[in-house]
Amino acid sequence: MDAASVAALVASWSDPADGEAAKSQELILGLLRGTPAPFSRDQFEPGHLTGTACVLHPSEPAVLLVHHAKLDRWLLPGGHVEIGIDTDPASTARREAEEESGVQIDASATPRLVGLDVHFIPARKKDPFHLHHDLIYRFQASSPVLGGSEEVREVFWCGVDSFDRFDVPAPIRRAVQRSFGEAVNSPSSASAHR
Repeated sequence: MDAASVAALVASWSDPADGEAAKSQELILGLLRGTPAPFSRDQFEPGHLTGTACVLHPSEPAVLLVHHAKLDRWLLPGGHVEIGIDTDPASTARREAEEESGVQIDASATPRLVGLDVHFIPARKKDPFHLHHDLIYRFQASSPVLGGSEEVREVFWCGVDSFDRFDVPAPIRRAVQRSFGEAVNSPSSASAHR
């Protein structure tokens, strides 16, 4: 995975109406351009890059949510880069979504960068408090069938009208809105139903 090409992708993304994402963009670019190991989960200062999947239901206006076991929150699926396995942050997001939820991603649809979010992760076991510099990608599911894993307590398709009920964070809400077609300059990675 090449930090310069990921930085170019992040630099080309914009949503002038989202100041929080603009600040995250600045922090992510600083991470990619100024740290020795931005993709390593062992780099805690200032943190490391992660990939998140905003997976849309194949036929309904809903997005995949997982109840993350360690963080005890409803979130989009995602996680750490696996160096030597993942080719870019989009492949990280895809792999994590498939592992955590059993979702089948439509291979014919190109992932799209729909959000940037830098957020804190509390100290846990051997890991100190640190930041995740998160790239959020839009994917399309090819099937509504879901599974699960040990990392998540539950998975389901959530309509945007149910986000308040599950306390979905604002950066995820904005990424989902972009995924459902709100205008944003969002380059491809190549350049509640309960």
